[in-house]
Amino acid sequence: MKFDKPTPIQCEAIPYGLEGRDIIGLAQTGSGKTAAFAIPILQALWYAQTPYFACVLAPTRELAYQIRETFDALGSGMGLRCATIVGGMNMMEQATALQRKPHVIVATPGRLMDHLENTKGFSLKALKFLVMDEADRLLDLEFGPVLDKILKIIPKERTTYLFSATMTSKIEKLQRASLSNPVRVSVSNKYATVDTLVQTLMVVPDGYKNTYLIYLLNEMVGKSIIIFTRTCAHAQRTALLARNLGFQAIPLHGQLTQAQRLGALNKFKSGSRNILVATDVAARGLDIPSVDAVINYDIPTDSKAYIHRVGRTARAGRSGKSVSLVTQYDLELILRIEAVINMKLPKEVPDRDIILSLHDTVDKATAQAIRDTKEFQETHGKSGKKKNRRDDMDREER
Repeated sequence: MKFDKPTPIQCEAIPYGLEGRDIIGLAQTGSGKTAAFAIPILQALWYAQTPYFACVLAPTRELAYQIRETFDALGSGMGLRCATIVGGMNMMEQATALQRKPHVIVATPGRLMDHLENTKGFSLKALKFLVMDEADRLLDLEFGPVLDKILKIIPKERTTYLFSATMTSKIEKLQRASLSNPVRVSVSNKYATVDTLVQTLMVVPDGYKNTYLIYLLNEMVGKSIIIFTRTCAHAQRTALLARNLGFQAIPLHGQLTQAQRLGALNKFKSGSRNILVATDVAARGLDIPSVDAVINYDIPTDSKAYIHRVGRTARAGRSGKSVSLVTQYDLELILRIEAVINMKLPKEVPDRDIILSLHDTVDKATAQAIRDTKEFQETHGKSGKKKNRRDDMDREER
């Protein structure tokens, strides 16, 4: 897997993991923490070889699939059986996968609870390891009550790893409820963005946001880019706008089916599409190695989300760039972000003549993208409304 030396979080966590200690790991996104918990689990499994040995809980489906990939790769030489149990996929197929007695289950909490309640013959009574990955996000997404239920029905005698980017009061409460005498490992106490990342902003006049975006895409032509938006509708519309103007863009948000979401991610990872337009579903935990740039089309309302978004680029020592499009309504948000990252974002000023020459074309393409998005929402809305009202703001589903 081309791991030649451990990352700081792996150096800190793996020795304690091998000693069998409970661990609280605080680490920035992109720090290699999946292997930090997977390696001690696989080492213990090597001796035990029992089914339902470990369960990893993740806040989003995409992250669950990615954790599964790491386990598969690290455990391929020892006959590891792994199952991914997430919402949006067929319950019967998942029940069949659980009947094959996997060693490791990677799940989103809601769907795991569904199986614990409804799938005959499936229980976690023999569980030896529980991992809560991105625990701050698990709690942000209101998984708290489900986690409480899961903690009640799994064995008290087990090893627990809790990984989070921040130590909040909610996390401390979860720690008290689920860990015994944990060791705390931390590679970054304060919120920080990596040094190899160049961060800038562009102040955008009213009505010109899409033109500035297309200007940036022209400037970065051929590069691998993630554009972040606040809502599903913005993600869909912005991807269609870019496509209308000849860019290889693909959307990723909560109103797509799970198959479409995985498809979008794979196309972007493989390079057949070089622009991914995503909501914050894609901001956390997704390891897409070669992202050249991140564009914040909408400024996030939460400063932590900004750090996770720009953390998609400049990973593992590489350089990268982020540009935030700031309208008059975003000034307060940007000031808050600058306070958290402890730096003033330098301003980039585009060539005014190019902006003016692009504006009419972009306006026409935007009008078309708005019509297409409306059509998309009408066809997806009928099933989507029943499924989950919260999807509009793209909170992660069961």
